[in-house]
Amino acid sequence: MKSLLIVWYSRTGAARQMADAAAAHEVNGVAIRLRQAEAAAPDDILNAHGLLFITPETLGSMAGAMKSFFERCYYPALGHLNGRPYGLMVAAGSDGAGAVRDIQRIAAGWRLREAMPPLIISTNAQTPEAINAPKNLGAEDRARCAEMGATFAEGLALGVF
Repeated sequence: MKSLLIVWYSRTGAARQMADAAAAHEVNGVAIRLRQAEAAAPDDILNAHGLLFITPETLGSMAGAMKSFFERCYYPALGHLNGRPYGLMVAAGSDGAGAVRDIQRIAAGWRLREAMPPLIISTNAQTPEAINAPKNLGAEDRARCAEMGATFAEGLALGVF
């Protein structure tokens, strides 16, 4: 059986909703596992056939907890992930481009293969109050996340990725 590991971090709930939606579709032959970034370890990623990273945009980059995950796992996994597919979702207050760029650079160092274009969900949070407020994604945004997760898992099952 193949496995899709979803590594996520969320502070205000948007990225958590994205991760839950991405993991909601069951695909025969693929085990989908959710791991919070703080708890994810090198063995988790080394044992996964595909990786999906989900983070909020924070100060124009990925969240610190997601960066900490990459720092803990980068060298133990270096040279062992070559060619594995990955995907990326960002819960952004603005454009999310900085978080995408930073994670793509790490993925390139690991020699991961981008299976799908990054998905950026904008919450349009621009004030301190809106940025720090709990988020509730709309049905359309959750559906986009569910579709990406299902497509990724089905691609793993079929050997496309």
